[in-house]
Amino acid sequence: MLALRSGLTRILAARTLAPQVCSFFATGPRQYDGTFYECRTYYLKPSKMNEFLENVKKNIHLRTAHSELVGFWSVEFGGRVNKVFHIWKYDNFAHRTEVRKALVKDKEWQEQLTISNWPLIEEQEFDITYLVPWCKLEKPPKEVYVLWWNESADSRAAGRHQSHEDPRVVAAVRESVNYLVSQQNMLLIPAPFSPLK
Repeated sequence: MLALRSGLTRILAARTLAPQVCSFFATGPRQYDGTFYECRTYYLKPSKMNEFLENVKKNIHLRTAHSELVGFWSVEFGGRVNKVFHIWKYDNFAHRTEVRKALVKDKEWQEQLTISNWPLIEEQEFDITYLVPWCKLEKPPKEVYVLWWNESADSRAAGRHQSHEDPRVVAAVRESVNYLVSQQNMLLIPAPFSPLK
């Protein structure tokens, strides 16, 4: 189980019959920073989750040949249902540009993943994120973990209750809320092919 809390601003497009692509990119000095992570959320058509995940499982090697997959999850709850969330690592924006150009030219990836999955997707969102200086993104020693790692929904609830009683946590939350634009919590279930479980 993975719980994700996102405090990113979302740019939402009006819904039409075709899937929508939404994104949030860094501008100013941050765009020249090194490593960043692209977080992708795909909203799938009702009843298409299994078909989508089976196709990705069978063909994910075509995509990971181009760049590093950090994790791939289906969303158990948190906002709309029928959604998957995945994170890709890039060295910098030039690296991402090279990867995207290579993907456009990769006919096998286009045919096996993109073209076959496109009709299953209603909407997409892309966000670019950077790790805070004190954070390391690595596999924990347990099979079940989180961007806040938890063993179960109950242990997450107990941990949150305990943290709300810690005056240091309460003070940090009060301070950080001044910078928060929006927040979304999701409970994520790892796909069998996800590097992070």
